[in-house]
Amino acid sequence: MLPFKLHQDRLFSSDPAQRAIARRLYEQVASLPIISPHGHTDPAWFADNAPFANATELLLVPDHYVFRMLYSLGIPLDALGIPRRDGSRADADPRQAWRLFAQNFHLFRGTPSSMWLNHVFHDVFGLRIRLEARTADTYYDHITAALSRPEFRPRALFERFRIEVLATTESPLDPLHHHANLRASGWNGRVITAYRPDPVIDPEHEQFPAALEAFGAITGEDVHSWSGYLRAHRQRRAFFAKAGATATDHGHPSAVTADLSSVQAGKLFDRIVRGKGSAEDAELFRAQMLTEMAAMSVEDGLVMQLHPGCFRNHNRALFERYGRDKGADLPLRTDYVHGLKPLLDRFGNEPNFRLILFTLDESTYSRELAPMAGHYPALHLGPAWWFHDAPEGMWRFREWTLSSAGFYNTVGFNDDTRAFLSIPARHDVARRVDCAFLAKLVAEHRLDEDEGVELAVDLAYNLPKRAYKL
Repeated sequence: MLPFKLHQDRLFSSDPAQRAIARRLYEQVASLPIISPHGHTDPAWFADNAPFANATELLLVPDHYVFRMLYSLGIPLDALGIPRRDGSRADADPRQAWRLFAQNFHLFRGTPSSMWLNHVFHDVFGLRIRLEARTADTYYDHITAALSRPEFRPRALFERFRIEVLATTESPLDPLHHHANLRASGWNGRVITAYRPDPVIDPEHEQFPAALEAFGAITGEDVHSWSGYLRAHRQRRAFFAKAGATATDHGHPSAVTADLSSVQAGKLFDRIVRGKGSAEDAELFRAQMLTEMAAMSVEDGLVMQLHPGCFRNHNRALFERYGRDKGADLPLRTDYVHGLKPLLDRFGNEPNFRLILFTLDESTYSRELAPMAGHYPALHLGPAWWFHDAPEGMWRFREWTLSSAGFYNTVGFNDDTRAFLSIPARHDVARRVDCAFLAKLVAEHRLDEDEGVELAVDLAYNLPKRAYKL
């Protein structure tokens, strides 16, 4: 069995001067509270505070970063116990699924997943031998036994990780019972929601017809009329805000926006709800709804997040069997300059509007996104996302946005994860990368070290808290 230890200087420069500066900067941020303003963890974990079942259910099943890699190299999702789209699951023994994962852990060498998982193994569970086929059962038994103890319940881990606030993400159709139970429980942990209206905004979403009917039922509005449909959104946004939401989130194929007249929008909506809309109508409707959501954000103050440029569920066979969010979302070329202009013409200078932009198209950082955020008061840049939330992607993000957007038109870091225990690991990686980046600027005399310290704290804590109105 091989020994296992995390190096204290991981992700810092091999240059001694820069490494020393990075160490000093990191000391100032390593223990700061975590602001997690955008993610996809399950609020039921914190509302019910029930023990996690075992190592597989905690660390493998919810993490599509992990099982997508295994799937790409020939390991079936059924063998890992991944739930299917219809709610059923293969009869996979969780211990055997863990053994399969451990036998193939070498596939993750050098990836961000290996950094996050090793952080969890080392710092959360205190393991000091390397995960491999020979140690699979040792890991499984150690982690599963730990999960039965009170200090490994979800709320206890939330407090141990120094999470100050954590946002989940829910559909407009979600009654938010778990959030209500949390507020009534007397627990001091702050878990809030975010409004993700995609199922009732995207006519090409597989749930759209049924979701629209449910949208009308839950709001009591005539959602087949344009005015009633917009009223339903305002009603649900207010409901989400009452449950703690400070932000909305939108996952669109493109960044195209539109600013149609009320008459034009009504006619378009009528074609959509009658099932007569074309693919072009669907794109135009999504574009118009981004502008409508921006208008509502000006009214109610919710921060708007846009995650475009993603071909979601690219693997049709996998989607049909297992549903959404199974690791098959792929980057697309994205035009922000032209796409966002209709929305920005109306709201780009609006003091009560904030739009946080994300991208999977890294070529847009220096060409489009940073110059736009460096001009429009309403625009801020979200951190590196999905394939790019690796150390290299985080570094590129800083390099390609600094000259035209600076640091203060960005929003710090958010983890965007479904895997609860990866939250402190992901934030630690982001803090280390930022400290290494700032150390380089200090070593090159582009920053004084006291400025580097202030920036490190802002990037780790102040900027996300401010950007998301937390």
